[in-house]
Amino acid sequence: MEPDWDDLKVFLAVARGESLSAAAKVLRRDPATVGRRVTRLEEALGAALFVRTPAGYGLTEAGGRLLDHAEAAEQALAQGAEALRGSPGQLTGQVRIGAPDGAAVFLLPRVCAAIRAEHPGLELQIVALPGQVNLSRREADFAIAVTPPTAGRLTVQKITDYHLHLAAHADYLDRAEPIRALGDLARHPLVGYIPDMVFDKALEYMSELPVDGVGLASNAVSVQLSFLREAAGVGIAHDFALPFVPELRKVLPEAFGLTRSYHLVRHAGDRRIERLARVGDLLLAGLRAEVARLESLS
Repeated sequence: MEPDWDDLKVFLAVARGESLSAAAKVLRRDPATVGRRVTRLEEALGAALFVRTPAGYGLTEAGGRLLDHAEAAEQALAQGAEALRGSPGQLTGQVRIGAPDGAAVFLLPRVCAAIRAEHPGLELQIVALPGQVNLSRREADFAIAVTPPTAGRLTVQKITDYHLHLAAHADYLDRAEPIRALGDLARHPLVGYIPDMVFDKALEYMSELPVDGVGLASNAVSVQLSFLREAAGVGIAHDFALPFVPELRKVLPEAFGLTRSYHLVRHAGDRRIERLARVGDLLLAGLRAEVARLESLS
């Protein structure tokens, strides 16, 4: 018996979710049914596709070989559907973008709104997370990352550099002790990330300052900015976020500044799907322009 496409969809869901329960949630079936379909597929192919362990389902060598072909079939089906959908030149369908919350809150809304105004058949979803989105599990079609991944069948393109500076509320600076040098920061409450929840080493900003820790912390950039908006202390802020919080002022901009980069990450095979390739190009151009626009205002 040859496997049909429905069998391959079940296989892909288990391979990506690494468990029957995760696959069942994606497929909207119960885990027992998914397990039976996996067993049936393995019997049809005469090969074990997964190693069952208490931690979940891992691919065997045979499963890894099948994964490449199953994803190719998935991409071919998507390309065929895209060719029949919508008006010529218009993009349609759902596209999900995962991003750290700074990019998700301050950059992507304007960029996605502009893309959808041009292509109203698109459904654009922004997954805002303080951590990283797992593309291998198909949690999103695109991810924005500060440090690009080095493992997996992924394509990485640099979007742009962005900049960060110390900042504080104007009211705080008026009432607090003067900050004339970086060493003066030791006498001020600092705002930053929760140290043991920093998901990317590139975000360990405080290690570059002569300070011992932070007094007000959050794993979310938006919360850190809210602390600063409350005139609670001094923190490191994205230049592109400062136009949204005009009451903040840069602190010692000549003495301290950071440069980081955003990268667009996608599944390697998706660049062959016209809709996703074009959306990727629009995201790249839009994000580059939006970072430049906002930083020019900060």
